[in-house]
Amino acid sequence: MDVYLYLDRDTAVHRLDPRSKLCVLLMVFAMAVLMNHPVPLLGLLAVVLTAGQAARVLANLRRIWVMLVTIGVLSTLIWSFWAGGPTRLLGPIELEALLYGLATGVKLDTMVIAGMVFLSTTRNEEITTGLIRLGTPFPVSFAFSTALRLVPTFVGASVTVIQAQKSRGLDISSGGFLVRVRKQFPMLIPVFVCAIRGTNQLAMALESKGFGAQKERTYYLEIGFRALDYAVLLCAVVLLAVTVFFKLRGWLEIPGLIR
Repeated sequence: MDVYLYLDRDTAVHRLDPRSKLCVLLMVFAMAVLMNHPVPLLGLLAVVLTAGQAARVLANLRRIWVMLVTIGVLSTLIWSFWAGGPTRLLGPIELEALLYGLATGVKLDTMVIAGMVFLSTTRNEEITTGLIRLGTPFPVSFAFSTALRLVPTFVGASVTVIQAQKSRGLDISSGGFLVRVRKQFPMLIPVFVCAIRGTNQLAMALESKGFGAQKERTYYLEIGFRALDYAVLLCAVVLLAVTVFFKLRGWLEIPGLIR
């Protein structure tokens, strides 16, 4: 089972400078936050999906589709009752509140999918080098990339523990919801032990290699901007500027919405 999101493809999105992809990702997040109407958010989601299709990494959506559906359904339900508006639709639910719930779900899903496309097209080494080139201190950049690397490592350890327990006769798929949750507890201790052991080994490896002993570092991976990077950044800046203009005009809001 491959627990890493990165997919090795020879596409233009993969060849972009990691700083370009990181800046575009942050601008996508900013545009999503500025939008409160589902229509422009669906347009932004279409742009993100188009980028994912161009990079041929949408196969990773199958791994997070449960989370995406859960976010969309829960956001729609919660905000349909917490927000309000003048147009009564069904019972206590107003049309404006339902649109806002849909917008919130699409907004969160768009941000998650954009992050998935970024991690599916950028290696950890590229993220580290890109953050350093952007002026982030090396320890901070290394900690960030290590966190991204440790999450799938711990997921892989959990899968190994589950398979080991299944081979010893543990049945975690039968019974009701609470019964299946209770069956997960015996696997927590070996997962935590594996996590602590892996973290300790990483710390010892870093100390043995003199982590942080030298201020000046050299890097094997070299990155640089190309014409496509400037074109992508220019398009993203233009879209962000248009979004800010529409936001100031109030065209990204739902008329009559009460929060």
